[in-house]
Amino acid sequence: MFFALYAQSKVRNAYVRYSQVPSARGVSGAEVARTLLDNQGLSGVAVELTGGNLTDHYDPRQQAVRLSRGVYAGNSLAALGIAAHETGHALQHATGYFALNLRNNFFPVAQLGSSMAMPLFLLGFLFANNLGFLMDVGILFFVFAVLFQVITLPVEYNASARAVEMLSANGLIAREEESGVKAVLNAAALTYVAATAVAVGNLLRLVFLRDRRQ
Repeated sequence: MFFALYAQSKVRNAYVRYSQVPSARGVSGAEVARTLLDNQGLSGVAVELTGGNLTDHYDPRQQAVRLSRGVYAGNSLAALGIAAHETGHALQHATGYFALNLRNNFFPVAQLGSSMAMPLFLLGFLFANNLGFLMDVGILFFVFAVLFQVITLPVEYNASARAVEMLSANGLIAREEESGVKAVLNAAALTYVAATAVAVGNLLRLVFLRDRRQ
């Protein structure tokens, strides 16, 4: 829990800091995303404005990079890094990046596992004499959710690596600006590491409770 709170604080502080540092080129996040997509031959992928704060994402079904207002119109190092990161996901999708395909295909299973794990485990926990086996079923379902978090890690880190590489290769950031972009993206990636750690911790807690109940 503390690790998750630390990760959230880290990404918030990094975003606030580098959202106040304008890029030397002065281009917006939307312009960066459009330029990178076009240069990668992905002119059919749309760049759209979405509501909320830090709600940026790539929608593979609609083939659209959606950027929050601060990123879409912003010209800070934080905005450019986030826009390029989501473009990295679009490139992963276009090139059939294995980890992304695996995550997308595994998502329905993970979603089912997340929704069913705790009800099944609690039912087995409360009625251990007759339905104790449901604790094992619940743990198995929760394993699917944990695996989804693990699969997400290489997807996010790869998108960030692609982002920095594309920004530099296309001359959208200067060499001395790379550290700022990396700081934002590394902080964001830490939240996924924290989410994975929390999921693993919860899995171990369920196993411990199962063993104590039996």
